[in-house]
Amino acid sequence: MLQFQVTGMHCGHCVRAVHGAVRAVAGVQDVTVDLDSGMVRVQGTPDPQAVCAAIAAEDYEAVLIPA
Repeated sequence: MLQFQVTGMHCGHCVRAVHGAVRAVAGVQDVTVDLDSGMVRVQGTPDPQAVCAAIAAEDYEAVLIPA
């Protein structure tokens, strides 16, 4: 599982935008977005840079949290 800290999310629309963007990345099997903590957890085998780029395309900033 990969974990990302995402900044800039403030509402349910933000959660849906990030969830949809990450879900579309190749190799992603499941996505959990927690608005309160700003954490995005991704299951599968995606390229972490591709996940960050997908989140950035929605105007949020993501940082991979090392395992």
